[in-house]
Amino acid sequence: MDSISVKTSTNEYAVSIGPGLRFQMERFINKSYSKIFIITDSNVEPLYLPDVLQSLEPSFPVNYTVVPAGESSKSARVYFDIITEVIQSGLDRDSLIIALGGGMVGDLAGFVAATFMRGIDFIQMPTTILAHDSSVGGKVAINHPEGKNLIGSFYPPQAVVYDVDTLHTIPLMEIRSGYAEIVKHSFIHDQPFWEDIEEVDLTKPLLDDQLMNHLFRGIQVKANIVELDEKESNIRQYLNFGHTLGHALESELGYGKLTHGEAVAIGMLFAIKVSEAHFHTELPYQSLFEWLKRNHYPIALPPTINVNNLINRMKKDKKAKKQSVQMVLLRELGEPITESIEDFTLIGLLEQFLRELVDR
Repeated sequence: MDSISVKTSTNEYAVSIGPGLRFQMERFINKSYSKIFIITDSNVEPLYLPDVLQSLEPSFPVNYTVVPAGESSKSARVYFDIITEVIQSGLDRDSLIIALGGGMVGDLAGFVAATFMRGIDFIQMPTTILAHDSSVGGKVAINHPEGKNLIGSFYPPQAVVYDVDTLHTIPLMEIRSGYAEIVKHSFIHDQPFWEDIEEVDLTKPLLDDQLMNHLFRGIQVKANIVELDEKESNIRQYLNFGHTLGHALESELGYGKLTHGEAVAIGMLFAIKVSEAHFHTELPYQSLFEWLKRNHYPIALPPTINVNNLINRMKKDKKAKKQSVQMVLLRELGEPITESIEDFTLIGLLEQFLRELVDR
């Protein structure tokens, strides 16, 4: 088992990575909780919930709820329904919530924990590659129809328990989604490791050692940045590389049409194009495009997609300032920077970018 420590303004927690950790949950709980409430989704429930229950029930009273799989469950309605279940289950301020699932479950369960009785402890148990990013750093949220993650908080977990055995059951679509965030980390790290990721073939079974290495490096990048800027006032914004357009695509197309990582992959391509134009530099646009294509990422977007709608959604992004689009760009590989891009320039580049995706 590998472990990474993350320090925040309110606590310090360990990210534990290894096989079979779901059978050892009691060792990661260092308080005497009155009750435990597990939040999971309909995909994860039959696969891993029984194992987690079996590891906890000898020592703790445990209840759970199952939400429909998919981004649409990260909604105000589902959130309110869970709060009702939590109240009816008798949870108090000495209780613990466990988020068992991918990024959607982690964000939703974390927001429940952050707001129930003004905040109770929770543990992240990610079961997807994508969640190596979302489970670390303490950002929890639900979506609004006008934008992704607009209702949320900074609320760090007590622990992140990452059982890598759970990654063997996720479909290719989710593998693609998760590796997009690893690619992001490889681009923004001051010692870029994109060349290593570029060799990965997601259409073949992933090698455990290789996957563990990439996950560890991605989490280390995230942890280092979070420790320096917990509340996203400065360099933590670099973790949003590819997310400005990515979030806009998710909300414009409807949550669930693209996975989060698939949308971010397109967003990274666009961010690189903007970077090349803005800084007059050459970046690995073509190599990223070929890697995405080789690994069957959905790159072409509907020809009916409206550029002005995308721009307006980008302005509603949490990073936007004074109705100006703020984008994380790259001066060079491994040198991210946040820049304000004028509407006229952004519209021209986005129209050209969308045409190129269709033509390819």
